[in-house]
Order: sequence, then C-alpha cells, then structure tokens
Amino acid sequence: MLGRRKTSPPPVEETAPPAVGKGRPTPRRHEAEAARRRPLVVTDRRAAAKASRERLRSERLRTRSAMETGDERYLPARDKGPARRYTRDLVDARRNVGEYLLFAALGLVVLQFALQSVNTLWGLYSTLALWFVVLAVVVDSFLLNRHLKKRLSARFGDDLPAGTVRYGVLRALQIRRSRLPKPQVRHGEQPR
Repeated sequence: MLGRRKTSPPPVEETAPPAVGKGRPTPRRHEAEAARRRPLVVTDRRAAAKASRERLRSERLRTRSAMETGDERYLPARDKGPARRYTRDLVDARRNVGEYLLFAALGLVVLQFALQSVNTLWGLYSTLALWFVVLAVVVDSFLLNRHLKKRLSARFGDDLPAGTVRYGVLRALQIRRSRLPKPQVRHGEQPR
C-alpha cells in the first residue's frame, strides 16, 4: 500500500524516560497572586522616598564619573558604542575653529561696543570680522563632516548608528574643556 514501509524499523534501544515537569508542583492560583501582590502605596513613604533619592543620586554620580573617565558601561545611550567613541577621538584630536567661536564672538562684540562710540567704521569692521569667523566655522564644519564620513565608513562600513557624523560636528562646536564625555586624546594624537 501507499505510505507503508516494506521493511521493519530497526530495534529501538531502551533508555531512561526523559525527565518530565519542572521539578516542583505548580503553585495554586491564590498562592501565585499573593506572591505577586505588592502594596500600591508603601507603608513608610519617607523611607521609600529617601531610598529612591539615594538610588538616583548614586546613578547620577556613576554616570558623571563615566563622563569624566570615558567608561563605556555607564555612559548615556547617546554616547555609547565604538562608532561614537571613535568619532569623539577623531574630533578631539583635531583643532576645530568651532572651539574658539564663543571666545572670538565675545571679543568682537565687546570690541564693537567699545569702538563704535569712537568711530562707526570700526564697528563695521568688527561686524565683518564676526561674520568672517562664523563663515570659517561653517567651512570647518563642512570639512569635518566630509572627513568624519570618510574615516567612519572606512572603519565601520555601513553599520554606523544614525546621527554619528552630526554628533561629531556638534562636539566640534563645543569648547574643549566643556565637552562631555571628557576628551581622551590630546590634540594631534592618533585616535584609537
């Protein structure tokens, strides 16, 4: 007939039956519900609030310490990953015009106010100088964007997290001392 075997199957070796179950009895429904039950409002609110504040404080201190040392485990999600670390190192190893934008702008604005009362032509010059600095920052950011895309695609291929290049450009616009996570490489040093 169709589907029937013509020969008999080989003899089966006898083995111990497989273990059945989880090794303990299933709890009754009321027991399981009682184990899950917790009070909605704790009985000692002050102690719970104090414990919560201490827990949050320790998490903030651990994150702050990671921002200082560059410890990858405790960094915020925004800064985690090998691509972000390499981007930070590339930006920190390079001198960027954006680092000096705030100082230049502040100096030129003070100069403009001081010299405008003396001569209006000096005010025009300081305004033009300010626009020149802003233009230099835009050009430097464009060049950094291209540099980051080239180096990151060579190292990581197409597996880059979204916004990694933008992350590097925005980091370049910050004053070096105020960058978080703190720079781990010196100017001119090769990134790891």
